[in-house]
Amino acid sequence: MKSPDLKKLFKENKVIVVVGLSPNPARDSHRVALYMQRQGYRIIPVNPTVDEVLGERSYPNLTAIPEKVDVVDVFRRPEEVVPIAKEAVAIKAKVLWLQDGVVNHEAAAIAEQGGLDVVMDDCMLRQHGRLMREE
Repeated sequence: MKSPDLKKLFKENKVIVVVGLSPNPARDSHRVALYMQRQGYRIIPVNPTVDEVLGERSYPNLTAIPEKVDVVDVFRRPEEVVPIAKEAVAIKAKVLWLQDGVVNHEAAAIAEQGGLDVVMDDCMLRQHGRLMREE
Protein backbone atom coordinates (compact mmCIF):
# COMPACT_ATOMS: atom_id res chain seq x y z
CA MET A 1 0.00 0.00 0.00
CA LYS A 2 1.46 3.32 -1.02
CA SER A 3 1.15 6.20 1.40
CA PRO A 4 -0.67 9.26 0.00
CA ASP A 5 0.53 12.79 0.67
CA LEU A 6 -1.85 13.61 3.51
CA LYS A 7 -1.34 17.37 3.42
CA LYS A 8 -2.25 17.40 -0.28
CA LEU A 9 -5.16 15.07 0.43
CA PHE A 10 -6.61 17.50 3.00
CA LYS A 11 -6.14 20.52 0.73
CA GLU A 12 -7.67 18.96 -2.38
CA ASN A 13 -10.58 16.93 -0.98
CA LYS A 14 -13.41 18.82 0.71
CA VAL A 15 -16.37 16.41 0.69
CA ILE A 16 -16.06 13.66 3.29
CA VAL A 17 -18.55 10.85 3.70
CA VAL A 18 -18.39 9.33 7.17
CA VAL A 19 -19.58 5.72 7.12
CA GLY A 20 -20.83 4.79 10.56
CA LEU A 21 -21.27 8.38 11.75
CA SER A 22 -23.00 8.24 15.11
CA PRO A 23 -25.33 10.95 16.43
CA ASN A 24 -23.80 10.30 19.88
CA PRO A 25 -21.28 13.08 20.67
CA ALA A 26 -19.27 10.67 22.85
CA ARG A 27 -18.45 8.42 19.86
CA ASP A 28 -15.20 8.85 17.93
CA SER A 29 -17.03 9.05 14.60
CA HIS A 30 -19.03 12.03 15.85
CA ARG A 31 -15.99 13.84 17.29
CA VAL A 32 -13.92 13.37 14.12
CA ALA A 33 -16.75 14.43 11.81
CA LEU A 34 -17.58 17.49 13.92
CA TYR A 35 -13.93 18.53 13.95
CA MET A 36 -13.65 18.16 10.17
CA GLN A 37 -16.93 20.02 9.66
CA ARG A 38 -15.60 22.88 11.81
CA GLN A 39 -12.48 22.96 9.63
CA GLY A 40 -14.68 23.72 6.61
CA TYR A 41 -15.17 20.26 5.14
CA ARG A 42 -18.58 19.10 3.91
CA ILE A 43 -19.62 16.06 5.95
CA ILE A 44 -22.11 13.54 4.59
CA PRO A 45 -23.24 10.86 7.08
CA VAL A 46 -23.82 7.25 6.05
CA ASN A 47 -25.85 5.59 8.77
CA PRO A 48 -29.07 3.77 7.83
CA THR A 49 -30.43 4.04 11.39
CA VAL A 50 -30.73 7.85 11.54
CA ASP A 51 -32.15 10.59 9.32
CA GLU A 52 -29.65 13.31 10.19
CA VAL A 53 -26.33 13.86 11.97
CA LEU A 54 -24.52 17.18 12.48
CA GLY A 55 -27.26 18.98 10.57
CA GLU A 56 -26.69 16.84 7.46
CA ARG A 57 -29.02 14.28 5.88
CA SER A 58 -27.87 10.73 6.49
CA TYR A 59 -27.85 8.13 3.70
CA PRO A 60 -28.16 4.33 3.97
CA ASN A 61 -25.09 3.66 1.78
CA LEU A 62 -22.60 5.35 -0.53
CA THR A 63 -24.51 4.76 -3.75
CA ALA A 64 -27.54 6.66 -2.39
CA ILE A 65 -25.54 9.91 -2.12
CA PRO A 66 -26.58 12.26 -4.94
CA GLU A 67 -23.38 14.34 -5.07
CA LYS A 68 -19.67 13.91 -5.76
CA VAL A 69 -17.69 12.42 -2.89
CA ASP A 70 -13.98 12.95 -2.32
CA VAL A 71 -13.17 10.92 0.80
CA VAL A 72 -14.91 7.89 2.29
CA ASP A 73 -14.00 7.83 5.99
CA VAL A 74 -14.88 4.50 7.58
CA PHE A 75 -15.84 3.81 11.20
CA ARG A 76 -16.92 0.19 10.84
CA ARG A 77 -15.51 -3.16 11.92
CA PRO A 78 -12.75 -4.44 9.60
CA GLU A 79 -14.86 -7.36 8.38
CA GLU A 80 -17.51 -4.91 7.09
CA VAL A 81 -15.17 -2.84 4.93
CA VAL A 82 -14.93 -4.81 1.65
CA PRO A 83 -18.45 -3.85 0.42
CA ILE A 84 -17.74 -0.24 1.42
CA ALA A 85 -14.52 -0.26 -0.62
CA LYS A 86 -16.44 -1.61 -3.63
CA GLU A 87 -19.04 1.15 -3.26
CA ALA A 88 -16.29 3.77 -2.92
CA VAL A 89 -14.86 2.60 -6.25
CA ALA A 90 -18.33 2.54 -7.84
CA ILE A 91 -19.07 6.16 -6.88
CA LYS A 92 -15.59 7.25 -8.01
CA ALA A 93 -14.43 8.56 -4.66
CA LYS A 94 -10.81 9.65 -4.50
CA VAL A 95 -9.79 8.34 -1.08
CA LEU A 96 -10.74 5.45 1.20
CA TRP A 97 -9.77 6.31 4.79
CA LEU A 98 -9.98 3.54 7.37
CA GLN A 99 -9.86 4.94 10.90
CA ASP A 100 -7.79 3.71 13.85
CA GLY A 101 -8.20 -0.03 14.34
CA VAL A 102 -9.80 -0.59 10.94
CA VAL A 103 -7.43 -2.82 9.00
CA ASN A 104 -8.61 -4.74 5.95
CA HIS A 105 -5.99 -5.42 3.27
CA GLU A 106 -8.52 -6.85 0.82
CA ALA A 107 -10.59 -3.65 1.00
CA ALA A 108 -7.44 -1.54 0.59
CA ALA A 109 -6.43 -3.55 -2.50
CA ILE A 110 -9.92 -3.17 -4.01
CA ALA A 111 -9.80 0.59 -3.46
CA GLU A 112 -6.27 0.97 -4.83
CA GLN A 113 -7.08 -1.15 -7.89
CA GLY A 114 -10.08 1.16 -8.40
CA GLY A 115 -7.79 4.20 -8.42
CA LEU A 116 -8.36 5.45 -4.87
CA ASP A 117 -5.71 6.51 -2.41
CA VAL A 118 -5.94 4.52 0.80
CA VAL A 119 -5.18 5.45 4.38
CA MET A 120 -5.55 2.56 6.81
CA ASP A 121 -5.55 2.36 10.61
CA ASP A 122 -5.10 6.10 11.12
CA CYS A 123 -7.15 8.94 12.59
CA MET A 124 -8.22 11.73 10.27
CA LEU A 125 -8.61 14.24 13.12
CA ARG A 126 -5.14 13.51 14.49
CA GLN A 127 -3.48 13.74 11.08
CA HIS A 128 -5.34 16.89 10.06
CA GLY A 129 -4.49 18.59 13.35
CA ARG A 130 -0.84 17.60 13.06
CA LEU A 131 -0.36 18.58 9.43
CA MET A 132 -2.67 21.53 8.92
CA ARG A 133 -1.97 23.55 12.05
CA GLU A 134 1.39 24.34 10.48
CA GLU A 135 -0.45 26.27 7.74
